[in-house]
Amino acid sequence: MRVLIVDNEIYLAGSIATKLADIGYECDIARNVKEALKDEKYDVVLLSTTLSGQDFYPVIEKHKGSIIILLIAYISNDTVSKPMLAGASDYIQKPFMIEELVRKINHLSEHKNMQNMLVAYQTYIQNALKCYKTQDIDPKKLKFPLLIKTNKTEYADSFVFELTKQTKGSFKYIIAQNLTQTQKELISSECEYIYISEAQNLNQNEIEKLLNLSQRKKLILSSTNFNLNIKTESIEILANESHFSIDEIATIDDYIKHIINMYQDKYPDTELSKRLGISRKSLWEKRKKYEITKKK
Repeated sequence: MRVLIVDNEIYLAGSIATKLADIGYECDIARNVKEALKDEKYDVVLLSTTLSGQDFYPVIEKHKGSIIILLIAYISNDTVSKPMLAGASDYIQKPFMIEELVRKINHLSEHKNMQNMLVAYQTYIQNALKCYKTQDIDPKKLKFPLLIKTNKTEYADSFVFELTKQTKGSFKYIIAQNLTQTQKELISSECEYIYISEAQNLNQNEIEKLLNLSQRKKLILSSTNFNLNIKTESIEILANESHFSIDEIATIDDYIKHIINMYQDKYPDTELSKRLGISRKSLWEKRKKYEITKKK
């Protein structure tokens, strides 16, 4: 990890650099703002707010992608509040123990990594679920426990992600078939929502136990079994008929219906019927059977 120490107290800066180097950090020292603005990248910048007669804000702007810890002699708006608003990450007051500085560096580094991972996960989830649009959600009208019945689990996943996004809540995600006694105890965790996916794999007794365990939580279950009847509020989310994965086994009727819906505007009837291996008359009959209207 590369560290830049910006301080005109050269003996203090050298002492910090030596102690950090002893535990594996690579350190450079800048005695003034000009030296700190060189076109180099650092993981951490230790910035003194007592650089006599120098404006240190350009250093914060230059290294805003790094962890910036202010080295302060006293706490004030000028040494802490304003620099933090400008983009500094934290501060430590002189004199300080090197162990305390390392603790702050490690904590801020872990926090930054978690933020980057969170953004990556959110981007991945949004992309993975973008095909699974659900109805508009009004959190105020929802009652819990809630059972979501759907023929594609991804629709229930999308519903839960959108709900927690709107309410700025957190949820614990559990796949029913992986539910253990330890995980059942975790239902008392700090998360506002508990989402148990694929509840069709649980028997009635297991579901009743879950309902009892989560009385103080907002419990959401999803099931592809539309005949599952439990004493909860329930909603149904039907999959878009034109959407199924290549790894799913579809009926012949579902497949033909899918192809007609997807390609009838791309190919003329002669070509479409030929690709389906049926006559034009049969194609017309299929449209009538499936109640598919051809766009003109």
